[in-house]
Parts: sequence; structure tokens; C-alpha cells
Amino acid sequence: QVQLVESGGGLVQAGGSLRLSCAASGRTFSSYAMGWVRQAPGKEREFVTAISRGGGNTYYADSVKGRFTISRDNAKNTLYLQMNSLKPEDTAVYYCAAVRSGNSYAPRTPYEYDYWGQGTQVTVSS
Repeated sequence: QVQLVESGGGLVQAGGSLRLSCAASGRTFSSYAMGWVRQAPGKEREFVTAISRGGGNTYYADSVKGRFTISRDNAKNTLYLQMNSLKPEDTAVYYCAAVRSGNSYAPRTPYEYDYWGQGTQVTVSS
């Protein structure tokens, strides 16, 4: 199992930047594909971005492509999400998610992930 703890959320003006982190417990972080999923009030969870276990493959939702960057440091058991050019529609609770993976695939739907953090709020004001 892996336990996930997000940090770095907050309030930012449109056009600003935030960097989210997700600290993972355990010694097998590199065995997990990782992703970020967000949920806005009254909406379903939405895939944002994912990264394969080794970091070689990344995937992005069209809505964040070119603005967000996912990365991971397997030596530090940490996942990151750099968010630039933030828009009010990016306002949501952002969740870090993990699924054990034996290859370079990283899930692109929220329902494929097995482990979740508690979430961190990101609010973008206009």
C-alpha cells in the first residue's frame, strides 16, 4: 500500500502559479503510476495529468496542456504539479492518486486509481 499527502494549494489570482506536492509513504513509490485528479463543486472528478512509474511518459487533459507540468522524484517519494497561467476554471480540490504499475502506462481516468490523498484546495480568483 501507499499513503499520499498533498500540499501546496491556496488562493491565487488568475494568471498566477502554484506548485502542488504529493508525498508518498513506503519504499515502493517507483512501482506506482501517479496522477492528479481534480473535483470542482457540484462536478465529478476530472483527470488532470498522469505520469508513468519511471517518469518517462506523461499525459495531460486538453484543458491544462501547455500550462501544467507533472513530474516526480522517485528518490524523494514525491510527485509534483506545476501549475502556470491559472484560470478561475482551475478552481477545485486537487487529489494525488496512485496505482501499482508493471509498465510505462499511466491511467487517464480517475476510476483506474486505487490510492488517493486527502486533497488540497486550489482557488483561482478572477
